Amino acid sequence: MSGGLRVVLVDDQALVRAGFRVILGAEPDIEVVGEAGDGERAVELVAELAPDVVLMDVQMPVLDGIEATRRILGPAPADHPVRVVVLTTFDREDYLFEALRAGASGFLLKNASPEDLVEAIRVVARGDALLSPEVTRRVLARFAAPVRQTAPATAPTPNRPPDLTDREYEVLVHLARGTSNAEIAAQLHLGETTVKTHVSRVLAKLGLRDRTHAVVYAYEHGVVAPGQG
Repeated sequence: MSGGLRVVLVDDQALVRAGFRVILGAEPDIEVVGEAGDGERAVELVAELAPDVVLMDVQMPVLDGIEATRRILGPAPADHPVRVVVLTTFDREDYLFEALRAGASGFLLKNASPEDLVEAIRVVARGDALLSPEVTRRVLARFAAPVRQTAPATAPTPNRPPDLTDREYEVLVHLARGTSNAEIAAQLHLGETTVKTHVSRVLAKLGLRDRTHAVVYAYEHGVVAPGQG
């Protein structure tokens, strides 16, 4: 197959990879181009194959999925962005947080349905974040905790990126709170297409990979203070 989404599967269990390959192989627009059983091999494969999406497990031998994600996304060329979907469970929020900081575009539960797996690949491939508002808020709650420990008694004034228009700044604040495009559209009385355009402009102006990393940017740069929203 040519012209489809190129995917690399990374999991230390061969049966898991085989199951994913069967599911994705049934889709006409998705092609599994490689598999790896550890993070080190995953880094090598991505460099060799330049896939669109990497489905990444976390706990693996040699090199774990978080560090592999960090290495894969660090030197990624701008003309061919690689998206990483991390396989995880809700009971390990530390993994969610660390994967987000490493640059992952989303998270998928290991017990997700085949339909969810396929949709995850498509969602991140088109540049959207596979991060529901609920998961965003959980991750940010953890992100905010160490910030609160070192924060001054008086909360700092939110910092506004100088290149953003008033409307783009509003959209960034909503992104930081884990708000979906539909919710942003309703709250700002805009069409969803208009919201998507604003989101794209925010990402471009701030040099961010996707909306997930707009969330990280907003908290790290004080656009939204921990605990707000």
